[in-house]
Amino acid sequence: MSTLYVVEAGSRLEKEYDRLLVTLNDEVILRVPVGRVSRVVFVGRVGATTAALHALLAADIPLAFVNRSGRLLGTLAPPLPGNLLLRRAQYRRDGEAEFCLGVARAIVAGKLRNQRALAGRLARRPGATVPAGAAPKLTAAIGRAEATADLDTLRGIEGQAARGYFAAYRAAFDPAWAFTDRNRRPPRDPINALLSLGYSLLTQNVMTALEGVGLDPYLGYFHSEVYNRPALALDLVEEFRAPVVDSLTLWLANRRILRPEDFRPGEGGGVELTDRGLREYLGQFSRKLESAVLVRELERKLSYRKLLEVQARRLARVVTGDEESYRAFRAR
Repeated sequence: MSTLYVVEAGSRLEKEYDRLLVTLNDEVILRVPVGRVSRVVFVGRVGATTAALHALLAADIPLAFVNRSGRLLGTLAPPLPGNLLLRRAQYRRDGEAEFCLGVARAIVAGKLRNQRALAGRLARRPGATVPAGAAPKLTAAIGRAEATADLDTLRGIEGQAARGYFAAYRAAFDPAWAFTDRNRRPPRDPINALLSLGYSLLTQNVMTALEGVGLDPYLGYFHSEVYNRPALALDLVEEFRAPVVDSLTLWLANRRILRPEDFRPGEGGGVELTDRGLREYLGQFSRKLESAVLVRELERKLSYRKLLEVQARRLARVVTGDEESYRAFRAR
């Protein structure tokens, strides 16, 4: 099952028997069986009939409302099964400094390993301009992260390693994209616009996975708690940034699937995708989440979407003490 994105301004989601319809100006532009949809996302000015909303709730399909930059505006979802014991354990663990540090170290080390895997793969490409020294530096950062004794030092290690990684990552892009630094709020160039959008969409999918297993996505162990920031979702996102969003962005740009004309000026002096570019990106992002990846320890392939759920359940077992330590997903 996959995510249904409704993007066209003025379009509407309707229900017909066991199918969802997307209509625009009273014409059907898409039909999809309800059973093939795991999530619906409304982007911008779109609507839905009451019958369609009831169908989503009856099928346990969450509906998210986002703006064009991917920022979550709100959700409609069926009541989730309460897991009071798990949430009590999660809140209690927040007061255990050693537990928080252990989870945070695993998350950061997992993120750095996956960044190293991508940087190493890019450096080995024929004619690559990616510095070969990026991977060894990330290896050293992994060792420091696993040995650090406090969260502030760990955050410093992660930040320094991220700067080194992005220096190598930027070198893999065609210079025509003018991707010179990481910027956001708002993103000022096309590549940063894609990264910010991808990270936002990934965070929403992680939130869904965490809520599905009964964890509170707003109480994290690595990211500090700030009002209305899903800290635990951001924790879990870290290990998936490079293999999902970074690799997809690079592929879309260098294969010219998205082109400079697919972007336009956005709010606050930023850059955003055009309608065509947004439809293309959302389709590619959804396919990326559904793509299968080999999970070494399970010795089988799972989709990235399923992996988000697997990691959420793994974290829940660590919180309850059923597993001793958290193990981040490790990309090839």
